[in-house]
Amino acid sequence: MNTNNKIKKYIPVILIIPIVVIRGFTTIYPILITFVNSLYNIKVLSGIHEFIGFKNYIDVFKDDKIISSIKFTVIFVIVSMLFHVLLGTVLALILNMKFRGRRFLRTIVLIPWAMPAVVIGMAAKWGFNNDYGLINDLIRRFVPDFQFNWLINTGSARGAVISMDLWKDLPFFAILILSGLQFISEDVYEAAKVDGANSVQIFFKITLPLIIKNILTLCIPFTLWRLTSFDLVYAMTSGGPGEDTSLIAYRIAMESFTNLNIGYASTLAIMLFVLMALFSWVNIRFMNKYND
Repeated sequence: MNTNNKIKKYIPVILIIPIVVIRGFTTIYPILITFVNSLYNIKVLSGIHEFIGFKNYIDVFKDDKIISSIKFTVIFVIVSMLFHVLLGTVLALILNMKFRGRRFLRTIVLIPWAMPAVVIGMAAKWGFNNDYGLINDLIRRFVPDFQFNWLINTGSARGAVISMDLWKDLPFFAILILSGLQFISEDVYEAAKVDGANSVQIFFKITLPLIIKNILTLCIPFTLWRLTSFDLVYAMTSGGPGEDTSLIAYRIAMESFTNLNIGYASTLAIMLFVLMALFSWVNIRFMNKYND
């Protein structure tokens, strides 16, 4: 009997071991290998493979292009997530209203999210073109002589990238918030109305407190997806003008597959990993603070 109890005691551990091993090979091992590679000067074309310690890390902070990429990556994540939360909540509230055709609207609103980012990037590149783009064509109907190269100017190019990222993933973010709204009982709203609460009071006193955990939870994966975004920038601006819309993930891809500079790319990958950990930590702190 005692033997059976001891065996049962270790069954959960035995069942978890395969998952831990698999997770180790798919997550921990690649991170360690990437860190080791970051300590070397590895250039495939020239056949160089030499240990240089932390020189790659020092070079990164001396590289103006990389510093620009880091700055834009942080801006991209923060601005994009703010608009995802604000507009996503508004869209979710609209989709939660009772009106004819709302099921159809909930379906078609996901079309941008279902489209590949490369397709959206290529379409946006055409849409923002100065000569034959849709944006300038619409503006010229009111201002005939209007000329503006959206993807050549730094500010407008960054704004265009952020807006297309928002257009693609905002519907999915809104649908996930909507799923949280669906769990709020109508009786709660009816009771609030009986007590004389208006729409604004109902939102801030009832709706928002009940869905804030959903929103904060969604911010973690959506933030990580923003940090690893590559395909939209690649198809839309190729990091231009100059390196002004170049995200860290894009620079990693360029160093890895274009320049074949594996050591430097590994260094950037480790820095991206640290940045992801930092943003995740901030999100979790917000969640814990709210729970407390």
